[in-house]
Amino acid sequence: MDLIGWVIFIVALLFSVMLHETGHFVTAKKFGMKATRYFIGFGPTLWSTRRGETEYGIKALPFGGFVKIIGMHSLDDVDDPADEPRSFRRHPAWQRIVVLCAGSFMHFVLAFVLIFCLALGIGIENDNTTQLGTVSACVAADTAQLNNGQCTPGDKASPAKLAGLRVGDQVTAFDGTPVRNWTQLGDAIRRAPAGSPATITVKRAGQTLTLHATLATVSGRSGAYLGIAPTVVFQVANPVRAVQYAGSAFGQVLAGSAKAVGALPAALPKLFSKDRGSTAAGQVSSVVGAARATGAAVAANVGWQYKVSFVLLLIASLNIFVGAFNMLPLLPLDGGHVAVVVWERIRAWFARLRKRPDPGLVDMAKLLPVSFSIFMVLMFFGVLLVLADIVNPVNIAG
Repeated sequence: MDLIGWVIFIVALLFSVMLHETGHFVTAKKFGMKATRYFIGFGPTLWSTRRGETEYGIKALPFGGFVKIIGMHSLDDVDDPADEPRSFRRHPAWQRIVVLCAGSFMHFVLAFVLIFCLALGIGIENDNTTQLGTVSACVAADTAQLNNGQCTPGDKASPAKLAGLRVGDQVTAFDGTPVRNWTQLGDAIRRAPAGSPATITVKRAGQTLTLHATLATVSGRSGAYLGIAPTVVFQVANPVRAVQYAGSAFGQVLAGSAKAVGALPAALPKLFSKDRGSTAAGQVSSVVGAARATGAAVAANVGWQYKVSFVLLLIASLNIFVGAFNMLPLLPLDGGHVAVVVWERIRAWFARLRKRPDPGLVDMAKLLPVSFSIFMVLMFFGVLLVLADIVNPVNIAG
């Protein structure tokens, strides 16, 4: 099952890459630009075929893809002078910007559709309930062990287990105070002093029971610890609610992606530490970490709805992150090329104001050192994240 999860993620990743390149390809053809190659992957060619003026193919290394549009910039030679009018650089700025943004746009569309279909077909996950879905067997030594959900022989039994709480119990009151949702119950537990006695009122098989526990504490975690988690309920949404949910989830992932990128420099020192999962380094991952999480989710002993929901949301989140990151105004990213086109038009506007000729295309030779430097920095971060996910993985699936 773990292997199936990896296969699902790799197929989804290749499909995302294909959509990205299709966005560039379709818009370029629509505007009359000449696209000579459309390939998935890099390195040696495994298979290719020619249709018209374009060669389509698959390469050996599935780490991306590319569309070759002639005359992308000032350094790009056009073999046949007759094709120059169809080159990328000879088209209006707005058309070039549309082509450059089309790849990220396809990532965003895919993510939105996945989240929409999830809400419409499987349902929106709701864990704000007092029905117990998990009763921990032990008191974790620290937050890292708590996140992993693992027990060691020397761990003490959890207060929930000692009290006799069971999966499926509906908690109706904590220390005599009624609770209607998990937010209220969780807040009540955390407010209680660690080591203090607590009464938990539950409904089980139509009967009301009052159970007694002595609350514990977990190192690195604030508040008392009981050792319970809510069950997950999936509520199928109507189309309007599904659109609202997709839009809200999209915005949350986008904001979280920006936060993760901003926290990356500070997270680097913790990538290889034992407590990575409880630090900012636990919030960043490579495709290896995402693939591992997909495999773990598929292999987990949970319901199919949770598995499908987790995998779809993970793939959607990855597409949102890649789409947004690709639009950063940094060469060699698409956003960097957009910035170059915008600068060309600003420079041309100033030239007109001063009644001087259009200075034309930006000399990309001057930007090559900058582009190469940024590329090397991105490669450094990418390789570091991959290594961290191999030797010091985080259990993203929980």
